[in-house]
Amino acid sequence: MNKKEVAEIKRRFKKEAATFTRVVGCYVDGNHNKVCKIGSTFLNLEDEEFYKYLEIANKALSGTVGNNLLELQFPVEEEEPGGRQQILMALRATGLKDEALLDAYYDLVIDTYDHAGNYLILLFHDVYDVMTKTSDNNKLDESEEVYEYLICAICPVDLSKPGLGYLEEEQRIGPRIRDWIVGAVDTAFLFPAFTDRSADIHSTLFYTKNTKEPHSEFMANGLGCGAKRTATEQKMAFHSIVRNVLGAEDEHTEEVLLDMQQNLSDMMDEYGETHDEEEVFLLDKTVVDKLLEESHISEEKAARIEKYVDEAFGDEPPAVGHLIDAKALVQNELRAEKLALEDQVGDLTLQLNQKEDELRERTTQLAEKQEEIDQYIAETRTYDVVLHVKPEKASQIRSRVIDGQKCLVIPMAEDEHATINGVNTTV
Repeated sequence: MNKKEVAEIKRRFKKEAATFTRVVGCYVDGNHNKVCKIGSTFLNLEDEEFYKYLEIANKALSGTVGNNLLELQFPVEEEEPGGRQQILMALRATGLKDEALLDAYYDLVIDTYDHAGNYLILLFHDVYDVMTKTSDNNKLDESEEVYEYLICAICPVDLSKPGLGYLEEEQRIGPRIRDWIVGAVDTAFLFPAFTDRSADIHSTLFYTKNTKEPHSEFMANGLGCGAKRTATEQKMAFHSIVRNVLGAEDEHTEEVLLDMQQNLSDMMDEYGETHDEEEVFLLDKTVVDKLLEESHISEEKAARIEKYVDEAFGDEPPAVGHLIDAKALVQNELRAEKLALEDQVGDLTLQLNQKEDELRERTTQLAEKQEEIDQYIAETRTYDVVLHVKPEKASQIRSRVIDGQKCLVIPMAEDEHATINGVNTTV
């Protein structure tokens, strides 16, 4: 079943569309004893019960196909008299009205469902007049077939939390009475599966709330279909294989896993460009080889990973999409941004160091120049007269004795100027 087929069935679980003929159940305590049994025509339920049961039926088909919802196949032997598929066929045929058959089925669930506390087994019966659809999904006013099906939901029953409440008869606040409350659906299944908008009596759609630890024992023993991994379990198994081979304590292992997540995502995108949306991209040997190569895994470790992946999944390789962790992709994106920023900081630091070197060199040059100037000033202060003239004037300077006093004579043309102690003057 795909998500469109699941959605088509779930659309019936509304007040105005619900056609469940009957709902029955059995309340089981922690010692596997049948405490009580219930049974009623569904449409005769009080509104409050009606909506609560519809909510349970809805939850039994919720979640993601391939993770919360798994399609399981019945082995041939289970379709023979006495097989577990045959029991479901009989329950469906009797419309959940055969008490002896129901009692036998409750016993089967109790014997094969591993739960430490109390729980409620519920069975719904419905008949859906499947309308014919055209190629553009428009409905026609004629029936394609009648799809008769069952939903079995197993819900934990726990005591409400202790607390204080208003005791009306005593008109005081005191400890409130703790009730046994039916919780959300833990495990459920739809039989038969609704595949290609038609009944498939050879398979069932199994629901699990906990995708990390589904009730595999009930898949195998309660339904007789054999255990099947959820997408979460497949992802955990694959990551565990890689982590163990690379070394769980190695500081680089997590980085490699992030790289592998990104590579898987890129490969998914490439696959989607050349294949139809309905085609599943599987982690076969070719894909594993390419992934390990692009993730730069050594040949020795790559060979070990390939071996363990083959042992874990055998002839049923997981869908690549099941192995991709959205959170890991976000983490990898943040890691890439961090590395890019570190590179930028490194480049800026290098440029800053170069500028500091240039500044130090320039500072040294200025200091040397200032030292020359200071030295020159110090030297010139020992002279009574200091002349600064153009080079061509230097050769014209003469020494003369005028009025008995030794003088320096500098010839000056009419258009020439002189500066004496910073003051401009003309001759």
